[in-house]
Amino acid sequence: MFARLMPQEGKFFDLFNAHAELIAQGGRELGAMIDDMVDGKDDALARHTQKIDEIETRADKITHETVALLHTTFNTPLDRDEIHKLITRMDDILDLTQDVSQSINLYDVRKLTQEACHLSDICVSCCERVKSAVFLLNDMDNGPAILKTCEEIDRLESDADRAMRTGMAKLFREEQDTRQLIKLKAMYELLETITDACEDVANIIEGIVLENS
Repeated sequence: MFARLMPQEGKFFDLFNAHAELIAQGGRELGAMIDDMVDGKDDALARHTQKIDEIETRADKITHETVALLHTTFNTPLDRDEIHKLITRMDDILDLTQDVSQSINLYDVRKLTQEACHLSDICVSCCERVKSAVFLLNDMDNGPAILKTCEEIDRLESDADRAMRTGMAKLFREEQDTRQLIKLKAMYELLETITDACEDVANIIEGIVLENS
């Protein structure tokens, strides 16, 4: 189906892939930031924040280019609404990644917990699988592999839910500093929303595959 695409139509997949690569980069950078915070290396915070901001800005440009292309292309390789939903939900992932790094600065968080590290590891895995699913999307013969990857993202999102609940329970049992409790609770919730956003993208991709297979 997609092998006969006109060049401009095929560019949508190039844009999706470029954005997905940035999602994976943003996830890895966030993971490195959280690891450093858990280890007490808050001196690296500014560097990680800057990199995440740069990645998010580049992704925004790709999102805008995709939407502009959508308005100027007569024949699109996917349903127009699907293209718009996919690129905007992908952009949500990096917006939330940036929210985490900015909130760490805003709340003046100086050290994070192993529970936060576990949640960030799940976020990184989700972002990597979003990239994998998107990279396969230009060929519907990849349908089974795409659906399997989407199932993995769903499973990881459920893992993040459990990890957040476990972290919250421990936090309310053991943390005596109310301000620190509030900060860490916010971090756990923000990290979990990244996996929610990844699941949203997986659901859109799953729908595209089922409709076009």
